[in-house]
Amino acid sequence: MDTPFLAPSKSQRKREMHEVQALGEALLTLSVAKLETLDLPERLFDAIIAAQTMTRHEARRRQLQFIGRLMRDVDPEPIRELLAAQEAVPAAEKAKMALREEWRQRLLQEPEAALAALAAKFPETFSEEAHEAWRLRIEQAQQERRQQQKTPRHYRLLFQDLKKLFEN
Repeated sequence: MDTPFLAPSKSQRKREMHEVQALGEALLTLSVAKLETLDLPERLFDAIIAAQTMTRHEARRRQLQFIGRLMRDVDPEPIRELLAAQEAVPAAEKAKMALREEWRQRLLQEPEAALAALAAKFPETFSEEAHEAWRLRIEQAQQERRQQQKTPRHYRLLFQDLKKLFEN
């Protein structure tokens, strides 16, 4: 017994169209260089560029609907992958900054133990002179914090030193 082929319901088709339109709207946040990597049809590419410059609400809404219509003819998977990768970059950068900030706080609260831990983590970078330079930077940053100076120069420099250390 053959089962008849059931086409997607009208509600399902509408959900899919809204999803594709939302994907097209997300494309508006990308730069021209990123859009070019997607190899979009010329008509869709031009519609996205035009929508990026529109400021009137109604005109922009109509343009987004047009983009949604054009998006139906495009494979959405590469676009989803690019947008997912785009979102992952800030999360990874935030994690790196949080790690550096955690180390800075450790260095300021328990300098000797934190310096020993850093020296163990990066033995090729920590010579005796480097150890002394780090100790001096930490003392200067602590002194700035105690005196509550307006510009915490050494506090920022300590963060920059950590950034350089972790990037190597």
